[in-house]
Amino acid sequence: MDPLLSGDVGLAAVLIVLLKVVVAFAVLMIGVMAMVWFERKLVADMQNRIGPNRAGPFGILQTLADGLKLMFKEDLEPENSDPFVFKLAPFLALIPAFLVFAVIPVAGNFSDGNDGVVTMFGHQTFMQVADPQMGILFVLAMSSIAVYGVMLAGWASGSKYPLLGSVRASAQMVSYEASLGLSVAAVLLFSGTLSTNGIVSEQSGWHWNIWMTALVPFLIFVVSATAELNRPPFDLVEAEQELVGGFHTEYSSFRFALFYLAEFLNTVTMSAVIVTLFLGGPSGPIPSGTPGWIASYVLPLVYFFAKLMVLLVMFVSFRATLPRLRYDQLMDLGWKFLIPLSLGWFLILTSIKVAIDVGWNPVLTGVVTAAIVAVGALMLRASVRTSAARHQASDPMSDDDFVDSSVVDGHGGAF
Repeated sequence: MDPLLSGDVGLAAVLIVLLKVVVAFAVLMIGVMAMVWFERKLVADMQNRIGPNRAGPFGILQTLADGLKLMFKEDLEPENSDPFVFKLAPFLALIPAFLVFAVIPVAGNFSDGNDGVVTMFGHQTFMQVADPQMGILFVLAMSSIAVYGVMLAGWASGSKYPLLGSVRASAQMVSYEASLGLSVAAVLLFSGTLSTNGIVSEQSGWHWNIWMTALVPFLIFVVSATAELNRPPFDLVEAEQELVGGFHTEYSSFRFALFYLAEFLNTVTMSAVIVTLFLGGPSGPIPSGTPGWIASYVLPLVYFFAKLMVLLVMFVSFRATLPRLRYDQLMDLGWKFLIPLSLGWFLILTSIKVAIDVGWNPVLTGVVTAAIVAVGALMLRASVRTSAARHQASDPMSDDDFVDSSVVDGHGGAF
């Protein structure tokens, strides 16, 4: 709980909360516009193009120009759509991203065991809008609700291509939410708290979870988050080669702009979540003798922004370099690789944590657990292959035969 809310809740305290809300909203809106320009410019550089260069210096006002253009365009509504859900869906996609950022600590002195508390107008508070005790569960819940916006947009459009995009969205959400949750569980195992501020506090002194959990949960979370965000190479939900434009095919004007903003806003907020969970949030080295306001506000904010930029460059690089996966590859990666890997790694980390607590040899315990997990995985794989072989033998005209014979479509696989 924010110390501001547990102490004297006077007028000044309420004004501080309102100030944090307004500042967070303004920073996010400016950040999203900058992110759109940054992605277009960086991808253009990677592809040897110029990119936006007309509106403003270096084209930095191009996003604002595009937004104004969309606001003045005609707003269309399909004849067969569900009017209420059709209008509600863009807000379900956009609002959760704002709410997620409310629990992200962006500054505060976390060095030497400090808990990031700062003083504003005579009141102690955190440099985040709110710090609920179940903060990370709130993040997971909001990421799930955001997918409902995509799913309902496709269903309410009354068109077949958006509907296919929404069906893909629901399957993709179920597939990658499990591995995402298991990678978060590995972080909670070492942090011992669901509070985002507490997770950052536990990582002070360079005890970042990215190497405390041996990097694997971080990689799993990044891949799963990319799939949750519907970003390349997992943008099957809006694959224009197959679905015209996917779930937002029937949207135009301001409602399309909301979906456009939601995609980039979710990228920024999910990158902030990754920084909080694995990279220590705004924590970093504070030289001795540093003035209090620099140690509490300036340096932590610089550290947070630097880590955030590294992740944003990574997501943009994914878009510019990786080809889109087929849908069967998307499902196989989630169910056959990421979920078993995240579960097995969580078991290994749990055994090491228990060994440390009871005084056993953690290395030996981890090796034994890893061997058991590996044997179990091999036995499961062998069982699946045996079952598939029996099914093929009992049914010579199974679906696999039709898929294998589909090389005549010129792509080496079924559409």
